[in-house]
Amino acid sequence: MSAKRKILLVDDETGILETLRILLQGDGYEVVTALSGREAVEMLPDTLPDIVLTDIRMPGMTGLEVMAKAHEVDPETAVILMTAQASLQTAVRAVNEGAYYYLQKPFANDELLAICRRAAETRQLRVENKALKKEIRRQSMAPTDRPTGKSRSFVDVLELAETVAPTESTVLITGESGSGKEVLARYIHALSGRAEANFFSVNCGALPEGLLESELFGHVKGAFTGAVRDKIGLFEAANGGTLFLDEIAEMSPATQVRLLRALQEREVIPVGSTEVRLIDVRILAATNSDLNEEIRRGSFRSDVYYRLNVIALHLPPLRERKDDIPMLALRFLGAFSAREGQKTLGDDVLEVLCAYDWPGNVRELENALERAAVVAPKEEIAVADLPEVVRATDAKPLVTDHLPSNPSMEVIERAYIQWVLTAEGGNKSKAAEVLGIDPSTLYRKLNRYGIEV
Repeated sequence: MSAKRKILLVDDETGILETLRILLQGDGYEVVTALSGREAVEMLPDTLPDIVLTDIRMPGMTGLEVMAKAHEVDPETAVILMTAQASLQTAVRAVNEGAYYYLQKPFANDELLAICRRAAETRQLRVENKALKKEIRRQSMAPTDRPTGKSRSFVDVLELAETVAPTESTVLITGESGSGKEVLARYIHALSGRAEANFFSVNCGALPEGLLESELFGHVKGAFTGAVRDKIGLFEAANGGTLFLDEIAEMSPATQVRLLRALQEREVIPVGSTEVRLIDVRILAATNSDLNEEIRRGSFRSDVYYRLNVIALHLPPLRERKDDIPMLALRFLGAFSAREGQKTLGDDVLEVLCAYDWPGNVRELENALERAAVVAPKEEIAVADLPEVVRATDAKPLVTDHLPSNPSMEVIERAYIQWVLTAEGGNKSKAAEVLGIDPSTLYRKLNRYGIEV
């Protein structure tokens, strides 16, 4: 073998485990062993085996359950199932659920080694094929579909996103409001094996609890007043694709319980129904809140957090990656040119843009440049065309005098909301528009932070 492959060997009989370990090591494999299905599942994230060779009938957790967990960690893992009590029904089920091969005990050593070699080769081809497809998608992606930035902190996040995109792992994206969390989620979807399927996005803070449950899980006719027909939920609509749950911290505890079932069991029950429906969807979630703090307060469930926080990506605020502002500005101007005509920026304008702290992050920069492109009388945008708060050299968009030296996202968000409300004369509807959030979300944040208008 050109490269040493790793096999996770699972059997509750010590003798068989040791015999197979010696056999497979002799054929050049790196072998790790587990005496139970539960032990094997705990080892999966750290060992990341190319092949899982497991007995089917074991106390506590069956080989079929081990296979399901292995494919959650890496869909390309080749799983070979062994059993001394073979049946056609079990064999068909095993293959349908994704087993590479179904092997009946006793078997010849040469037969097992040949199957393992083919499994390793098949896995390698699948991995290479997936990587090739990912690179083709990345190269063919329109510039407007790629997150923009060259700063080290941003590139680090982007590289990690590209690494995890082809997997099935759940991703939790954190960052301040307007920092580009949905753009990053769409990028992950575009580079995944689900790119050809649907991407659905739902803002968990924009809908009341009952409506959000119906939107996510669906409902049956008569489930509540106004439910005149069956409705499929986004979990089912996104089957084969990706579901992005934005502002996950705004989800009510009751809805979190239903979400936990979907994350753990990969199944949903529509509102008003008792019928279980299986789902095949990848979950990406985002928040601008500190979920550990929400857990401490009792408003967010820790078990849901640990299910969501498999891969954590944190988008730095724009004030921490000002090297990206010129690139972002050029990208936005290019997008506006179709409507407003070709526009350019003078060096003095870029200096002003880079001097401002952008508490509204990328969203605020985009809005400021769109305004400038609309009001600018000439092709070149001047400093005078920028919003007053941006061009004022002594402007302080946040009241920072009383902020700690290293404020949390919540502290910054609270200060930004207060500043926007003040700038809009206390008009909540206009403030929500500037913040880029639904008015109902703004009301909830005002209550949470105890902000009086």
